[in-house]
Amino acid sequence: MTEPLLYESHCHTPLCKHAIGDPSEYAQVALNRGLKGMIVTCHNPMPNGFSAAVRMAESEFDRYVQWVGQTAELWKGRLDVRLGLEADYFVGHESYVQRQLEHTDFQFVLGSVHPQISEYRERFWHPDPLQVQRIYFQHLAASAETGLFDSLAHPDLIKNFTASAWHPDEMMPDILRALDRIAATGTAMELNTSGLLKTIPEMNPFPEMLVEISKRGIPITLGADAHEPDRVGAGFIQALRLLRECGFADVSLFLERKRQPISIDLAIASLSPADMTNGSITDSRHVGSGSTNQADR
Repeated sequence: MTEPLLYESHCHTPLCKHAIGDPSEYAQVALNRGLKGMIVTCHNPMPNGFSAAVRMAESEFDRYVQWVGQTAELWKGRLDVRLGLEADYFVGHESYVQRQLEHTDFQFVLGSVHPQISEYRERFWHPDPLQVQRIYFQHLAASAETGLFDSLAHPDLIKNFTASAWHPDEMMPDILRALDRIAATGTAMELNTSGLLKTIPEMNPFPEMLVEISKRGIPITLGADAHEPDRVGAGFIQALRLLRECGFADVSLFLERKRQPISIDLAIASLSPADMTNGSITDSRHVGSGSTNQADR
């Protein structure tokens, strides 16, 4: 095991109303598991009560920034805690999100298309689940083209909400068109280990999509999407090995909104397998998260 290199770059706070644990509890787990740091990326506020049940309120935004800042100060010299955000892409809300991101100096911004929320279903759902999948991947590409986000979170999330009609080979032409558009923007994409908890139990995105991401030179970030402390860093060694098998030599980290590549071999060497297996891919609150429950984010 070498010096710590990796960060947990996707984790939440109770402000989103479906996570538990103080950020300091997440930080302790990150330290125990040999991580160098943690970027807190709670769900952003949205206007006019948009999916309000699963995100912080606009009135809580400054509290969020302060809370992460206090945690960073508390852990200074032991673990590098940074302020990030998971921000929704939803057609018509781009300028709102842009103003929000300009409000604070975020270190890392994840962009997410959440097809399970009621607002998305009301506007974009279709009787044909294949059409829903096509629309989702069009939105994923459009989110990258806004230039607002550093990386795109859980980029095949739609499969868990249309699982009975998920046929990757059939959807691949649409996925490839989306990836070509994303590659042209320089936006990274995320490998999200929490996919192992969902209706289709595999990391997001699925391996064949990862291969195509690698072929296009799209950078990849890594996150466990932790909604409770024990999920921090869960599955990281497995994920890094998968990335290597899919053609990646590096995994990316963003600090101060700037990408830093890290050798996958060095990243694996920096983690203790004994420590990381404690971050098991089990979480009773999120199993079955392919359901339409908005809390399964």
